[in-house]
Amino acid sequence: MNKIVGFLFVILVIYVIYFDLTVGTLPASNTKQVDAKIESIEKLSKTDIPSFAAEVKPGETVISIVEHELNKPIPVSITDLIEDFSELNPGQSPEKIQIGATYLFPDYSN
Repeated sequence: MNKIVGFLFVILVIYVIYFDLTVGTLPASNTKQVDAKIESIEKLSKTDIPSFAAEVKPGETVISIVEHELNKPIPVSITDLIEDFSELNPGQSPEKIQIGATYLFPDYSN
């Protein structure tokens, strides 16, 4: 009996991990608010930093999104990347980007 309970518990844990990694457990209700902020930021943006908009997918970070757009490592320091991201997205922390939300990212392709 203990073996069956243990086996079912292991199956449950594996399923929970799989679900968390594929679908995620974070609420997605704030994504519309963030997207609306991006639209207003794009209209009011007074920076000279070239940028592109991208939607965040599971497992992505600011660095990985910018590197994916460039198809090579970023040509600036991480500190500069964080400062440029923060300037393009006022009030948004690069450490707290949300899956499914769209943000402006600095474009270092030039």
